[in-house]
Amino acid sequence: QVHLVESGGGLVQPGGSLRLSCAASGSIFSINAMGWYRQAPGKQRELVAVTTNGGRPNYADSVKGRFTISRDNAGNTVYLQMNSLKPEDTAVYYCNAKLLQDPSYDYWGQGTQVTVSS
Repeated sequence: QVHLVESGGGLVQPGGSLRLSCAASGSIFSINAMGWYRQAPGKQRELVAVTTNGGRPNYADSVKGRFTISRDNAGNTVYLQMNSLKPEDTAVYYCNAKLLQDPSYDYWGQGTQVTVSS
């Protein structure tokens, strides 16, 4: 079992920056992948960025060059640095984790709202 708690969302003007954090607890040593998804009103949840143990981060084309995903050395916190934010980045952002022994099961956080507006 893994429990995820996000923080860091809020209201920011276009061109601004935000940093999201997601702290994992529970079976953190079994986590293989951690990532961020987002869901805008009326749209499906979509992948933003994901990082796996020993792998290169993977980003949605829409955020490449603007967002950076990282994990702390202990492996139980994942961050999403978001720069040059655009109104179309407005969404609820969800932290996601997958375990090595069951990569088909998704653990989700409660979500944090990011609003980009002037």
